[in-house]
Amino acid sequence: MTKRTITPGPASSAPMTPLERRSVAVLASIYGFRIFGLFLVFPVFAPYAATLAPHAPILVGLALGIYGLTQAMLQIPSGMASDVFGRKAVMTTGLVVFAIGSFVAGVSHGIWGLVLGRAIQGAGAISAATMALTADLTRESQRTKAMAVIGVTIGGAFSLSMVLSPVLQGSLGVPGIFQLTAVLAVIAIGLLWWKVPNPERPLTFEPSAELRDIIRDRRLWPLDAGIFFLHMTLTALFVVLPGTLVATTGIPLARQWEIYLPVIGAAFLTMGPFIHLGHRAPKKVIFGAVGLLVLAECAYAAGHNHTIALAVGMWLFFTGFSLLESVFPSLISRLVPGHSKGAAIGVYSTSQFSGAFLGGFLGGALAQGFGAEAVFAASLIVTLIWMGLAFLAPEPTLLESRQIRLSRERARSADIVHDLSTLPGVIEVVVVPDEGLAYLKIDPKIFADTTIRPFTA
Repeated sequence: MTKRTITPGPASSAPMTPLERRSVAVLASIYGFRIFGLFLVFPVFAPYAATLAPHAPILVGLALGIYGLTQAMLQIPSGMASDVFGRKAVMTTGLVVFAIGSFVAGVSHGIWGLVLGRAIQGAGAISAATMALTADLTRESQRTKAMAVIGVTIGGAFSLSMVLSPVLQGSLGVPGIFQLTAVLAVIAIGLLWWKVPNPERPLTFEPSAELRDIIRDRRLWPLDAGIFFLHMTLTALFVVLPGTLVATTGIPLARQWEIYLPVIGAAFLTMGPFIHLGHRAPKKVIFGAVGLLVLAECAYAAGHNHTIALAVGMWLFFTGFSLLESVFPSLISRLVPGHSKGAAIGVYSTSQFSGAFLGGFLGGALAQGFGAEAVFAASLIVTLIWMGLAFLAPEPTLLESRQIRLSRERARSADIVHDLSTLPGVIEVVVVPDEGLAYLKIDPKIFADTTIRPFTA
């Protein structure tokens, strides 16, 4: 993996500056608005799309998942474009495209118009550019915190969309929800230009080299595969779950928040204690979370005609889903050095949205040919395969941090950064000459503490 050295740098224990806090809060809000808009239609989409002509479950699945195809195709190119044309320009273009797609979907009276609108929505791919701008506006020592804030916002936006969607469907209708997402995109553009500063010197790197290194990094493969499977099963599930809930529980679509609210609340309470464990034993937590998804799919497959089985399945699914959505980005930030995070997130996002597209398309095809039972059964098979891969995956070697106090002579040396960066197992170096401190990001399987003794005070 490519090494990078930085000097001078801030203390890793330092808090965010007011500018960093404001920038991260606003960028997380922009990200949240977009995620909220994308997922707001999930609980009500399939029943609505089924009323449009021509009616075919495979077209419903295509309309639900096609945003993932355009997202996957444009995620990495948009990130690279932001290096050339600027982060804000690319993000603004993406949000405008997303708003146009939302408008098209909202005014469409046929399924193909809905497919077109969702495809245009997905073409507004801004994830990579948003993460890159976050990196531009935060110090290296604050990146993990910034990514964590964005990750929590994404999880909150997804959960809120699940609860509010049935309520808004009852008052606005699905076309009105699409128009609302267009308004949210316009608000996000205003926040971007009004509240987010322009970075004076954006980070620069060699995109092709970065991307090649990330694709070759086998430590990231289980995470990229995991997010692919996770969103594949999620999208397939929502092709049939809303209709199944209406048929089984008798609760109309507009009141299904009564199901989602307690289920998602219970899921958050259940996953809470395991988030911290994910930092110490990530393989066990991932394997356990996938196991919850397997149990959820079993509940769906065997008991989709029973209200209690559906509720238990939803609780297990959203617990595993929320846990993995929190753990995966955190692991990426600990597996790769700071200068590679953008490329790593680009590949990760591409895998995520590819899974969403395939899940929607295959879910619709199975529902059309064999019914909802086939979708639940196929999702169970996919999660069982994923569980086997999670069991076989090696325990990830997470990068760790070391702080060392330099000798007076070493702290003033012009070669100190280079000398430290050449030590075996050292991935990144941040030196603070005025404090006589060096902060190392290391691979603990290679690094030996004895190698830094000649540098210490």
